[in-house]
Amino acid sequence: MISIETVTSFFFVSILLALSPGPDNIFVMSQSVAYGRKAGLCVVAGLCTGLIGHTAAVTLGIAAIVTNSPIIFTVIKTAGAMYLFYLGWQSLKSTEAYVLKGPLSSIKNNAASKLYLRGIIMNLSNPKVTLFFLAFLPQFTTHAHTSIAIQTVALGALFILATLLVFSAIAIASGYIGELLQQSNRIHMIMHKITGLVFIALAISLLIRRL
Repeated sequence: MISIETVTSFFFVSILLALSPGPDNIFVMSQSVAYGRKAGLCVVAGLCTGLIGHTAAVTLGIAAIVTNSPIIFTVIKTAGAMYLFYLGWQSLKSTEAYVLKGPLSSIKNNAASKLYLRGIIMNLSNPKVTLFFLAFLPQFTTHAHTSIAIQTVALGALFILATLLVFSAIAIASGYIGELLQQSNRIHMIMHKITGLVFIALAISLLIRRL
């Protein structure tokens, strides 16, 4: 078993990392402001699901392959950047919006599933997250306890929990602000343009990153 001291310190550091400005929480904020807090929570669920994939990649050693293959790294980040450019273009030209209110089960037109999938793709298409996990998680593992694989999975789950808590808070707060702003059609259109520019900025940032 992992010691309680390790669990406590790891969870605290994970909370701080989730709070620090980065592509994912900026993504959550922009989507929540543009489409409402329920939309933001759908995105958060997708991002956290993506983290499961990164945890599995580190546990199975896939992350090491990506680290040692600039070609694979470039292909993944380019695909992610193209997807973000596409989302940015869609937001810039959009004249409609869907503010998700009420229970998630009542959301129509598959909006929730689209936002959930958007979060997954956003997270998985960023190979830097896998590389971060590869560097971060092993610092809290030890051969004195259970297998490294089990410890990695447990730590990954803790990181996902911390991310879920922080990002959900961001989504709810940003969503309330967005729903107030969307009372004005003019502000609503401005928010669409800002969201599109955020997507494009994230795409450029992803493209220029290196191993």
